[in-house]
Amino acid sequence: MTDGGIKMAEGIENGLVQATQVARDAVVRVAPNGIHFAAFGDNGLDDVELVRMVQAVPTAMAAALTRKTYFFVPLALAEGRGGEAAGHRSGNEVTMIAPSYSTDLADFAICHRNVALEAGAGDRESEGVFISSRLLSDRFSLAFEYFINVGHAFVDEAGVSESFAELVWSQAVADVRGETSLDAWESRILALGGGENAARDGKPRIDEKAKTDFLEAAFSDAVAIYQLSLSVDFDYSELREREYPLLAPQALAERLRLVAKLFPPNPDYEFAIRYRRRP
Repeated sequence: MTDGGIKMAEGIENGLVQATQVARDAVVRVAPNGIHFAAFGDNGLDDVELVRMVQAVPTAMAAALTRKTYFFVPLALAEGRGGEAAGHRSGNEVTMIAPSYSTDLADFAICHRNVALEAGAGDRESEGVFISSRLLSDRFSLAFEYFINVGHAFVDEAGVSESFAELVWSQAVADVRGETSLDAWESRILALGGGENAARDGKPRIDEKAKTDFLEAAFSDAVAIYQLSLSVDFDYSELREREYPLLAPQALAERLRLVAKLFPPNPDYEFAIRYRRRP
């Protein structure tokens, strides 16, 4: 670690491995859908469940992720600068991987880190996504972290479906309650002329950049939630956060049904939305 990086207690850094070294040493497998992935260290994962989670990504979607490799590691640590916490993407920071879990190391870990990997002769630049499996407390949390990463990577490569954009924008214009993430909620408000973009003359003013941001965020969210539903059974309320109101269930159902139509589930996976009455 550099002098300007995280001030770790003496001896904590012993045994840590650079993420790029893990990428070279780990056995990378290819799931039937084409996703590249690897497990490293004492990550606490059942191999059968891990493979099933990775394989939940529809093949049509996985085809856009050929430059990604997903590494499931105990803990990924970001070396910050000047004592500040680093984000999920590596810049000048060195990403270190802990082969096993400890409470001391967990204080410095982050849910995931994106690291540029060396490309072979004639290959395009690739990226490793190192997911801290021991930092995520249960199967639901781990799966959602993985699918959020997949969703964002897919939208970065493939863009937003035109039919999805039309549906989501019509919901926003109709003032359907809530959204699926803080990014989607805030960009939607700005796109419709709210917040700092509020019109002073009373006329609606669409912010095209914010609209693009909103559509991308909403699509990546929907893709992630759809994949999550293929991997685990969960109650929609489990996605609730304090910072924004959750999207109305019927509106989400419309989005998910469209995503399922665009990217049908792989064999042995089922997409279903089940409603239940409140007691």
